[in-house]
Amino acid sequence: MTLPLVPAPSILVERTGALALASSARVVVEDGAPGASTHREQVDAAASVLADVIAERVGRRPEIVDGAAEPGDLVLRHDPDHGAEGYTVRVGEVVRIEGAAAGLFYGIQTVRQLLMRDGAAWTLPRVDIDDAPRFEYRGVMLDVARTFFDVDTVKAFIERAASLKFNRLHLHLTDDQGWRLQIESRPLLTEKGATTAVFGRPGGFYTKADFQEIVRHASAHHMLVVPEIDLPGHTHAIGLAYPGIVEEPVMNDALIAQAESLNQPLPISGEPYLGWGVGHSSVKIHDESTWEFLRDVLSELADLTPGPYLHVGGDEALGTPPADFDAFMERVTALVAELGKTPVTWHEAGSAQVAEGTIGQYWGSVTPSAAHADEARRFAERGGRVIMSPSDTAYLDQKYDADFALGLDWAALIDLKTAYEWEPTAIVDDLPAEAVIGVEGPLWSETIATLADIDQLFFPRAAALAETAWSATDRREWSSFRERVGGLGAVWDAAEWGGHRPAEVNWSNR
Repeated sequence: MTLPLVPAPSILVERTGALALASSARVVVEDGAPGASTHREQVDAAASVLADVIAERVGRRPEIVDGAAEPGDLVLRHDPDHGAEGYTVRVGEVVRIEGAAAGLFYGIQTVRQLLMRDGAAWTLPRVDIDDAPRFEYRGVMLDVARTFFDVDTVKAFIERAASLKFNRLHLHLTDDQGWRLQIESRPLLTEKGATTAVFGRPGGFYTKADFQEIVRHASAHHMLVVPEIDLPGHTHAIGLAYPGIVEEPVMNDALIAQAESLNQPLPISGEPYLGWGVGHSSVKIHDESTWEFLRDVLSELADLTPGPYLHVGGDEALGTPPADFDAFMERVTALVAELGKTPVTWHEAGSAQVAEGTIGQYWGSVTPSAAHADEARRFAERGGRVIMSPSDTAYLDQKYDADFALGLDWAALIDLKTAYEWEPTAIVDDLPAEAVIGVEGPLWSETIATLADIDQLFFPRAAALAETAWSATDRREWSSFRERVGGLGAVWDAAEWGGHRPAEVNWSNR
């Protein structure tokens, strides 16, 4: 039998038989390695997660106890020797999960996938698993600017992503259509810039307390939040609040043609933008009032964000002269570094002398243009690294096929196999493999409005992306993945998560 494990673990040894989960099974917290008592709070949190997982799948929440394990129990042991995110799972007379805090969490997600029904019983196959991730950055992005999603929806998105061992949540907080984060020093941003969304959908924003709740929930699921303020373009909403620091919209042929074909409005200075065309907006790059604004905003955001990253956009600044764009990206990444954060930008900023150590996010195709490849390489040349988000394989907002109701198709039609079969280190020639920090799947929100819509585009392609980010190349193979992911339908159903079920997969209700 092929075990429904996604991402594929580093080492999997299957043994004969299965362990039946007794009705009396307990979650046992075992004494860990020397010094492990200092991590007791983390182990207790993991024990609660494991009990919740068992309750979700089996319908009964096991008791959590200290002490010696008995046959049929589930044992957690803190062990830092597995690294920050590595773990082991051993299923014999007991289920034993070992790792540090994140490793314990990921081991629990593996057990969640292994649980299966055998008649009236719940069983786990007898296995030995030793596992650790390939890439340190395994991300998903949610665009809350074009369509606003409330805190509960973002938390639900975190839970879905973390179940597949993603560890970064990139929040696209600002765009032409809306500004979504309270900034105390600049209150008009949310008073005037957050009132609506694409197509006139309801607007909204996160208070500082909301954002901190999202950060806490992400942390509990071992995800870091990467907030993005998109600059110098995608800034029409800023102009609604502070018109003095934003240029007049600059039309381009593609924007005009797209607006006509989709029957969408063109941007008008001082009015909310309800379309989704790009490239028309820019802050005033040489005006010092712009930099006073940016210092206020980025300082507050840095203070709110415990993670090391702060994303400052840098994409599709079509209305900004190239020399001005380069000067802006050089200065804004230096500002982020001054605030004690690692700057992240989209790959176009590679044309500039960005701050040393800036991380670039590549969103071109898997066959890059010469310009895109050169821009990506320059991040490594300046001591940074690159996140791979090729739009024709990793963009979760693209349609599965031409007839799919949700999504766009400007980059590609991305079926499950296309989402799976690409290699992050093989895209940009002469970019060292070690310069690729990881992978991210962006989910832009032009066509989605609900959590159910998110699920349709997220599942199952996010599972393909998760395996690309976690599993070594020799553990990745399409026919194996297709069979394994089919068993996850039952796991997602038990969690009441929706999603698309493409016909090329044999979906099991196990």
